[in-house]
Amino acid sequence: MTKVKIVTDSNSGITQVEAEKLGISVLPMPFLINGEEFFEDINLTQEEFYAHLKGDANVSTSQPSVASVTELWDSILKEGYEIVHIPMSSGLSESCHTAEHLAKSYEGKVQVVDNQRISITQKQSVYDAITLAKQGLNAAEIRVKLMNTKFDSSIYISLDTLKYLKKGGRLTPAAALIGTILKIKPVLQIQGEKLDAFKKVHTLKQAKEVMIQAIRSDFEKRFAELVSKGEMQLSVAHTANDVEAAKFKAELEEAFPNVPVLFCDPLSLSVSCHIGPGALAVAGSRIIK
Repeated sequence: MTKVKIVTDSNSGITQVEAEKLGISVLPMPFLINGEEFFEDINLTQEEFYAHLKGDANVSTSQPSVASVTELWDSILKEGYEIVHIPMSSGLSESCHTAEHLAKSYEGKVQVVDNQRISITQKQSVYDAITLAKQGLNAAEIRVKLMNTKFDSSIYISLDTLKYLKKGGRLTPAAALIGTILKIKPVLQIQGEKLDAFKKVHTLKQAKEVMIQAIRSDFEKRFAELVSKGEMQLSVAHTANDVEAAKFKAELEEAFPNVPVLFCDPLSLSVSCHIGPGALAVAGSRIIK
């Protein structure tokens, strides 16, 4: 049987401690905060990140260095493994394209999966890859399976503030001002490629209703067959919003009693720096069995 090792990045929400338990490797995503480099879950905790963000520090994302990627791959290959590398979506970061380019010199021993995932949907892909590896599939076969299901996921995110979209240049100052005055809390969506507007609401209660209805529509239309087979799951993600995330998880369990709610995790910091604290998200994604 081929030995396969799964590699992902910290955008998946998988911590270094959890990675060790799962027997996988997680590349920490680098951040520049006021010109100083930090690494997620290495010398930058969730609490420290949001303290910097709320303090109006200059926070920007980066991608793992070429050296950090290839050194990790080389160390794993020396142990006789093939590698399945699952980075965040190429629509949201260049790290995927970098990994694909680097993998070309590894003669098929490193398979990079660009299946348009981020955060809790990326985490599900890692769990799927672990399942497939245990079934005896090699790295190339696992990549094909994950790529064939790349669009079998959907994410909806409600924002507490427009401040960070404005700060990141994703919203004009005038639009942000109007939105703040009108107390608009936008609901965004990620359907693989990028973060897009979905609906505008005024309260968290309305946002949760919109997100539940959006997922319900996906389950009744796009994913109806997968739901009937028991191959869909729900997960919750949040940005420094643990209490509301736990409440939302309970509401989803009540709304969808036949679909498991597997994860309730902090949202990827690479997304969080653009949307700020107080956000709440729900994702539906396929479980490969």
